[in-house]
Amino acid sequence: MNKILYKLLSILFCCAVFAFTACERDASITESQIDTTPPILNDLDVWLRENFVDPYNIEIQYKWDINDTDVDRFLHPPFQSSVRPVAEVLKSVWIEPYTQLGGENFIKHIAPREFVLAGGFNFNPGGNTITLGIAEEGARIIIFNIDFLDFTNIVYEEDTPNDFDVQFSVTGPLSTIHHEYGHILNQIEPYDPVFDLVNPANYTSSWADRSNEEARELGYISAYASSEPSEDFVEMIQYMLVRSAAQWDDLVNGISSEQARLSIRRKEQLVVEYYQEKFNIDFYELRELTYQALLEI
Repeated sequence: MNKILYKLLSILFCCAVFAFTACERDASITESQIDTTPPILNDLDVWLRENFVDPYNIEIQYKWDINDTDVDRFLHPPFQSSVRPVAEVLKSVWIEPYTQLGGENFIKHIAPREFVLAGGFNFNPGGNTITLGIAEEGARIIIFNIDFLDFTNIVYEEDTPNDFDVQFSVTGPLSTIHHEYGHILNQIEPYDPVFDLVNPANYTSSWADRSNEEARELGYISAYASSEPSEDFVEMIQYMLVRSAAQWDDLVNGISSEQARLSIRRKEQLVVEYYQEKFNIDFYELRELTYQALLEI
């Protein structure tokens, strides 16, 4: 029995050696089909690497093809001249305030690893809305219409005839960043479900049929906030972080319905508690830092 097993193992070993040596004789090594040529970096690429990739592992993608965005939309890469101004806003109004209050590793640990910048507006087919930004599973944020921004003017939807006009102001993409980053924070640390119960009766998928003023009289800070609780939560973050304390109070106190004002104030309290309890960040101090950075753009 042992002799038979020994002979069998010997035969298998010889076959394995033969196969190995045969493959070794026949194999030929050629150049890799993968392009390993170092990319040619322009001055903008170098600046982006020094200010985003190296310190935070965040890629600012502005050179892309159609496969990097929704193929059903008419989108185009931005002009190079539009990229650095937006990136500087990202750094001063988003990264630096969170870093100052959350610590030098806050953005390094909790952040999208890629921003994709698009030059034009992302119009939604069959409706009267545009998509301002997209957060993809916390890893990527797409920001649209950066070729049309006026960095010298700070306006809000209450200053203009409609929300669309705000998207030509720098507060447009800033609001998008704060909104989408709120979603990313919620993926790391869920907010208190008590928020969903503050005024649940008037959430609707037909939110686009409401004006912001109508939504506020129902206890939602914007029409989009009335679409669902998770959007309501990050809309609260967004609206507070692009305004001063006085501007925020004026907005809320201008709502006619006392019950609606109470609902929004309760939501404000829950947002503030969320930042303090989950991340040890004073939200009102964060608001002061982001607003002052906005004024200094």
